[in-house]
Amino acid sequence: MRDKIDIKGFTLKELEKALSGIGEQSYRARQIFSWLYQRGIKDFSEIDNIPKKLITKLDQIYCISSPTPRQHLKSRDKTEKILFELSNGHLIETVLICAKGRKTLCLSTQVGCKFSCSFCASGLNGFKRDLTVSEIIGQILYFRNDFKHKITNYVFMGMGEPLDNYENVAKAVMIMNEPKGLAIGARRITVSTCGIIPGIEKLNGLGIQVNLSISLHGANDGLRNRLMPINKKYPLEKLLKACEDFKGNTGRMITLEYVLIKGINDSTQDIDGLAAIADRLKAKVNLILYSPVPGLNFKIPNPGDIDAVTKRLTEKGVSATLRKSKGRNIQAACGQLAGTKNEI
Repeated sequence: MRDKIDIKGFTLKELEKALSGIGEQSYRARQIFSWLYQRGIKDFSEIDNIPKKLITKLDQIYCISSPTPRQHLKSRDKTEKILFELSNGHLIETVLICAKGRKTLCLSTQVGCKFSCSFCASGLNGFKRDLTVSEIIGQILYFRNDFKHKITNYVFMGMGEPLDNYENVAKAVMIMNEPKGLAIGARRITVSTCGIIPGIEKLNGLGIQVNLSISLHGANDGLRNRLMPINKKYPLEKLLKACEDFKGNTGRMITLEYVLIKGINDSTQDIDGLAAIADRLKAKVNLILYSPVPGLNFKIPNPGDIDAVTKRLTEKGVSATLRKSKGRNIQAACGQLAGTKNEI
């Protein structure tokens, strides 16, 4: 018997086409979508408004799969992290961040990462594979349906590089934004990238005005080459031009993510360079304190140096926010996700 197809891998239009291909009316796709994403069913037998003959057909061809939770950690700052096992045994991590009335779900898009940013744990064990559409959506459904969390924001900032898995991430965004799907407003969705220019260009044409976040971490090519090898393929000037095109086409403000690392990217010259880029893009800046990763010899700046950075950016007219690194004690902060079971 052939393997069943995960029905959560289809966008609404794709499911309409698939149902037409097996002799069913396309409007059934909207009904199925509503049951999958608004009612959270886990078995086709739970659907009560389509013919039993169609339910039998669905069960013969399709499945409704979910990642399996293997570890649930809670931080003292209310951050929660789930270690999921996928169907082939690979592991990913998903984080829920609670702050000031917001619940932000940080989604993974790959098992491991191939881009080897020098301060990040996600690529330390190498790249294994892309997540499927269903595996991306499954993270959301678990937190929404099993934990009953009322999530306010969704960020593609977990394990992996979202725009290196563009097709699956784009389909997941369509399902998230689809009124018959998860019905999540585009402005509540943020896609982050280390600087994959072709992916930014594709996202520019997606037609859904999601937020774009750039993992910058260095304001010149020399520093970015050192911290983020992807810069050698897509250097800073070309990246900034792609960002300008995105902003011009979508009208959305871009966010620059900047992990502050002591003695590496926190000098006056570095911060002035960051301010110049923020001014050019009319972007806001999220300053993130480096979170320790076992085996990596980076350090967090001193409190006085951190204050000096935020003050200098403010004096230069930059909208900058110092993001507290939540979940650090459970290895759930920015740069700490590695897809391994934590002994806490």
